[in-house]
Amino acid sequence: MFRLIFLFVVLGAGLYVGSEYSGQQGYVLISIANKTIEMSVTTLVIFVIAALAALFALEYLVKKVFYASSATWNYFSVRKMRRSRRYTNEGIIKLLEGDFKEAEKKVTRWANHHDMPLLCYLVASEAAQGQGDANKRDHYLKLALEQKDARLAVELTRAKQQLREAQFEAAYTTLSDLKSDYPNNVVVLNLLKTVYAELKLWQQLLELLPKLVKTKLITKEEQNLLEQRAQCGLLTEIAEQKGSEGLIQYWNTLSRKTKTDLHLVECFSRQLISRKADDTAFTIIKETLKKHPNADLYKLLPELNLADSHPAIVFLEDALRKDANNAEAHSALAQFHLRGQKWSEAQQHFEKALAQRSSVSDYAYLADSLEKQNFNKAAHEVSKKALTLVSSK
Repeated sequence: MFRLIFLFVVLGAGLYVGSEYSGQQGYVLISIANKTIEMSVTTLVIFVIAALAALFALEYLVKKVFYASSATWNYFSVRKMRRSRRYTNEGIIKLLEGDFKEAEKKVTRWANHHDMPLLCYLVASEAAQGQGDANKRDHYLKLALEQKDARLAVELTRAKQQLREAQFEAAYTTLSDLKSDYPNNVVVLNLLKTVYAELKLWQQLLELLPKLVKTKLITKEEQNLLEQRAQCGLLTEIAEQKGSEGLIQYWNTLSRKTKTDLHLVECFSRQLISRKADDTAFTIIKETLKKHPNADLYKLLPELNLADSHPAIVFLEDALRKDANNAEAHSALAQFHLRGQKWSEAQQHFEKALAQRSSVSDYAYLADSLEKQNFNKAAHEVSKKALTLVSSK
């Protein structure tokens, strides 16, 4: 538009000057080297105007040519990109359907023309993983990592693949590197929870739990279960490394709330029993049962290897005076009587325990106590009940 206005202004000025000085055209001489050009002023003005018009026209044509070329180029580029997107979408569907070979083929065919090649290579990596081809999987991950801002997506994909392959050590390395740069990423935290549990990194799991709750990745109930598992794992680990004395020292450092957790009391007691600290285990179990009766803890009592079983028997008899329907106390007391060859007393308490609930082991013990008293027919009937109970499970 500016150029057209400029041409009209020049043309108008030329017409004005021409009309004003008609008949007085003047004289122009242009000398270049050995050549001279002579013309009137009017001719020069017309020449300049024509030259400018030609120049503008040439510029217009050149722009049109370049625009047409660019439009043609953009048309084909957009067409390729749309096709790439279509193939990628189809590849993702194939991946979800489990057709990994076709998925890989579709997402890699036009990946170079996709506006986000990272997506293509990540899907291809998952497809290669589905085919069990680790070399291709890693190759696609390498290509994906070359894309802009790709590290988090690539490393998370790698960590998930490592977990699916049970490569927990490798996944731990991958996720530990990510955790330093993305400490609050919920996917990183959730994957670390799995890795810590699988590698039995109990202390790290305990330290991670508050953040998992804060980010709402686990509920309070799930936190309690994971904390129980981690603390029990730590107790086992310390018992293996430091024996019963180190185990007791660690137990004493725990909070009062933790030490009242019945699951952990059972875990602690089992570790003491496995380390031949049965008397200490009996004290822990007895004091806990006085405050919090618990079936699992009653079941532990017959497993104790005590030099003198009398205190345990007295404790169980006292518990049954308070609650005659305590099946596990009856069962535990019966087992102590069985160990002391008091067959009749054992029989009575096993029968009372079985009247409250079914138990394959108690049926077997009862059959044994009946055989010892030569009640073979009754023992046979009890054994049949035990077999029926086993087959129904």
